[in-house]
Amino acid sequence: MRILVTNDDGIHAPGLVVLEKIAREISDDVWIVAPAEENSGAGHSLSLADPLRYREIEKRRYEVAGTPTDCVVMAARKILPGDPDLVLSGVNHGQNIADDVTYSGTIAAAMEGTGLGFKSIALSQVTGIHNNGFSFAVAEHYGAGVVKKLVGMDFGPGVLMNVNFPDCRPDELQGVEVTRQGKRDQNLLTVDERVDARGRNYYWLGFKRERGNPAIGTDLWAAFNKRISVTPLHMDLTQVAAMDAVRQVLLAK
Repeated sequence: MRILVTNDDGIHAPGLVVLEKIAREISDDVWIVAPAEENSGAGHSLSLADPLRYREIEKRRYEVAGTPTDCVVMAARKILPGDPDLVLSGVNHGQNIADDVTYSGTIAAAMEGTGLGFKSIALSQVTGIHNNGFSFAVAEHYGAGVVKKLVGMDFGPGVLMNVNFPDCRPDELQGVEVTRQGKRDQNLLTVDERVDARGRNYYWLGFKRERGNPAIGTDLWAAFNKRISVTPLHMDLTQVAAMDAVRQVLLAK
């Protein structure tokens, strides 16, 4: 099995080391193609206005001066000797649950793999819910087992898997939960205004750390309850239930 490993935290990210270990528990045909720089929050973006460059760091390990999506495209169309059987993206430093999925470069890389016809899984390590520090311990301990089970199933067309590991000790894990994408009940995105040495304003976007009251069965609920969350995501964003109402508005005589 040929496995493509990528991420959005960059080629030197600790989470990429963890994911490579997970991949090597499954196969010895592992290829690393990751962004040269951090691309957190890049979403499903392509570099169309600038040329792409890549560099071989060592055998089967490459950095691409582009986005996570660029990395998957370059791996599949230029770098790898053939199609990957599996795309693994992560392990992201921080959760990709609820509203995060629309921003995440980690999930976008898995989306691109899915769009190209490859079985794809995004993996993220939750932070800031149970522990004040950060550790990939749960992802390291349970990641390979979860991936092995998922690889054995048929995802179906246009489906990718989004896996989030809770921020607890491995022995505190309360199990694995198959979840749906949640929705935060508060807006956590903040704008921090600062002033540079020349007196000009500049801004940092960030997120507040607040607990909500998530619905049972969501990825948020799983993270809050020390469970590994596995959410099947679909590339088709159509809200089928709304189509009849739109027809009535637009097509009514």
